[in-house]
Amino acid sequence: MGWNDKSGKKNGVEERGFDLVVGDHTVPGVYWAPIDIPSERLVLLGHGGTAHKKAEYIVEIAEMFATEGIASMAIDGPGHGDRAGGGSAKNVNAFVKMWHDGGGTDLILEDWRASLDFIEGEMGPRPTGWWGLSMGTMMGLPMTATDDRIKVALLGLMGTEGPNAKDLLKLAPNVTCPVRFLVQWDDELVSRQSALDLFDALGTSKKTLHANPGPHQAVPRFESRASVEYIDRYLR
Repeated sequence: MGWNDKSGKKNGVEERGFDLVVGDHTVPGVYWAPIDIPSERLVLLGHGGTAHKKAEYIVEIAEMFATEGIASMAIDGPGHGDRAGGGSAKNVNAFVKMWHDGGGTDLILEDWRASLDFIEGEMGPRPTGWWGLSMGTMMGLPMTATDDRIKVALLGLMGTEGPNAKDLLKLAPNVTCPVRFLVQWDDELVSRQSALDLFDALGTSKKTLHANPGPHQAVPRFESRASVEYIDRYLR
């Protein structure tokens, strides 16, 4: 399996869908690239819990990256998007349980590495970064800690109390690339101290903390634009 017929062009960006067989399951993904600008850099976009690879904010950030000549890729996490069995919350809950039981992180790493291998095989290797908040950090911190192809990361809205908290704390010291970490000061899902503890555990000396008032989903739009500039700077 590989590229599928889900493709199109919009706002100067070409979108192509793909499906990969990884182990005993299929991983659906999407790849965005600027149409008129060479894409010499790549960012992996991790969606949040109950969202999916083409959530509105994921598409928006992909388009922001494309204006800087940066391609991007996203996949559906287990139990999410096209892997949710018709959108049933049971699949998300089953995946959360798997994470609590210690199996989710390995599955996530397998899926993301296979997807990055596919894109590199098709488009060639390029300097690569990670962008992902909330569940996007639950997926992205392990990937950033264990795959040296990731050169810079935008993480946040997660702490030491989530379903794979033990894995995050174990792997955080192995994150050595530059990281910008976002915190919502009044987050109703992730306690402030939990988020600060996870930031503190990151092994890199090149880390910055951006905190804003408001609940979990109230990340200011300017932080999204600033995160594109941040990742762009390091990938260059």
